[in-house]
Amino acid sequence: MAADFDHRSPCPLPRRENPPETTPNMALSTPPRALLFDVFGTCVDWRKTVTETLIEWKHRALNDASASLASTLRLHASNLTDEDWGRFAQEWRDSYMKYTRGIASGEIPPSEYKTIDQHHYDSLLTLIHDWDLIGLWRLDDVREISLVWHHLVPWDDTKPGIRELNRLFWTCTLSNGNVELLRDLAAHGQIEWTHIFSSNMWDSYKPSPKVYLGAAEKLGLQSGECAMVAAHLGDLKAAKSNGLQTIYVERPQEESWDKEEARQEGYVDLWVGQGEKGFLTVAEKLGINVDNSRRRSLSTGAVTNENVWKRGMTEAATSL
Repeated sequence: MAADFDHRSPCPLPRRENPPETTPNMALSTPPRALLFDVFGTCVDWRKTVTETLIEWKHRALNDASASLASTLRLHASNLTDEDWGRFAQEWRDSYMKYTRGIASGEIPPSEYKTIDQHHYDSLLTLIHDWDLIGLWRLDDVREISLVWHHLVPWDDTKPGIRELNRLFWTCTLSNGNVELLRDLAAHGQIEWTHIFSSNMWDSYKPSPKVYLGAAEKLGLQSGECAMVAAHLGDLKAAKSNGLQTIYVERPQEESWDKEEARQEGYVDLWVGQGEKGFLTVAEKLGINVDNSRRRSLSTGAVTNENVWKRGMTEAATSL
């Protein structure tokens, strides 16, 4: 006799013969059973947190009475503006993108594979050298700064949007960030994803096909039963080519691809613009009555849902 739930992942999903209830407002022709979320830029505002943290650490170094900074270094660091630190943060992010794509494509050999935590540390050391800032921070400080990616601030709609989407779907991270980083982001932002999936689980990075297909397999689903949610068209195009449905959520300053070209190619199944409400709009377009659920957001049901999520996250931590 078939079990009521599939327990291969921490939070049970309704049986396949009993798919999520659809409504006339369902924007996708085939209702997904799981939503896979890109994280950096899609769920969290990495740019704000990283830039502000770099500026804070600059002031901390310059105001440290015990630090012995060369006068030329002190002057150089003092002259860097907030905009300069924004460019520094962008270069840090660009290094991450180049590295992960290189691993996924095979341009960078598997022998050079490393976790994103390690890459963030190594690339930060490189940037400090390139920006003539060697000596501004101690190595222990550099290590701590590199972990800023564990504590990024979510977009305003992320936490409530994920909670609403949990009513009908599994919500899973599918990020190039390592598992520990993603768990910390979930805790820091109180984001109630039902599953934490990292590209590290398949020894590669997006946009490698084995990441998208591996996530669907781990959930016990067909790729078409999953929808990739991202603020990056490149991520979605790769997901679509591997059979996933795709949901594009525009975020400020996140897109480098041509949006009009993407519309013409048609690999985005659901498009949520910047003038809309992010994940809350996604929930509405997937048939969830968000207004009614908001009125019960502090109800016992919501608290129970949070407790279920916490238990699920604990089980996930022990299973990876």
